[in-house]
Amino acid sequence: MSSLEVAVIGYGLAGSVFHAPLIASEPRMRVAAVVTGSAERAAQAEREHPGVRVVPDADALFADLSGLDLVVVATPNRTHAQLAQRALAAGVPVVVDKPFAVTADDAEAVVAQAEQSGVLLSVFQNRRWDGDFLTVRQLVENGKLGAVRRFESRFERWRPVPKGGWREVGDAADGAGILLDLGPHLVDQALTAFGPVRSVYCELDRRRPGIQTDDDAFLALTHESGVRSHLWMSAVTPQLGPRFRVLGSESGYVTYGLDPQEAALREGKRPGDGPWGTVDSADWGTLGADPDLAPYPTLAGDYLAFYTAMADALIDGAPVPVDPRDAVTVLRILESARDSATSGAARAL
Repeated sequence: MSSLEVAVIGYGLAGSVFHAPLIASEPRMRVAAVVTGSAERAAQAEREHPGVRVVPDADALFADLSGLDLVVVATPNRTHAQLAQRALAAGVPVVVDKPFAVTADDAEAVVAQAEQSGVLLSVFQNRRWDGDFLTVRQLVENGKLGAVRRFESRFERWRPVPKGGWREVGDAADGAGILLDLGPHLVDQALTAFGPVRSVYCELDRRRPGIQTDDDAFLALTHESGVRSHLWMSAVTPQLGPRFRVLGSESGYVTYGLDPQEAALREGKRPGDGPWGTVDSADWGTLGADPDLAPYPTLAGDYLAFYTAMADALIDGAPVPVDPRDAVTVLRILESARDSATSGAARAL
């Protein structure tokens, strides 16, 4: 069988580090085209994916979509919805990097177009396949925690000096700020593990001089199940908290550090090069109730599972790996969170 030919629009961090290496690692897919206006990134793409067609802008790609089976949108946030709609209008399936769009209404319009045209659409929520999150889900599903009461999740960094990119100096139309950068990951994980949300409370701050948008946020979600999710995202945390702390009626689970897959991809490694997504036993989380605590093995992470499932969807008609309506719900929650931060009160959904 010939490979699925994939075009990646954008070859910055998202396109070159996350999407393209994973696509190239799926045996049924090939990085066939890359869109970038940077000569340096064009050379990088040609070096990393021999035979790839590199074009300078999206117009050049859409002028000739012949032979393409999938378009991946890995561009700055403000362009996600527009580019996804262009691909769908041409009848080509689409994967959109997170956040799906800048607004929930824009995301809803993209989903409606995909459904009306019968073209596949998915959103790259790769953090569903973090090893530590897979471990949390395993613990919840096998009942080792009892009834979960609170789920704490953090993406914290210590970056006291801004880098000055569009995520920090952009405006609302750009989709700038930490809430829209890291919030889609944290909220999607909470929804995946604990289901629909009935209310959201948010604290949102701009801590560093010279930036134009939020760099420190806290969200409290109340799930319909009764679970409360407490989510932190920050660029100004001099001492990092646990990645996950999950408290149940019988036991708790605490783990520190980040899933190793992003670091491996940044170093140029790919799934299949050796053990992938594994965590050394010294870095496993802790399970139990004081004083009876013990290390608990972290499952291996598997970002490649997203593109494996996407290939299954394209070839065999299987479900897409992430339902785009899940991503619309995430954006609705983040918009309610921003309203909550402005008013100082919780918002019902």
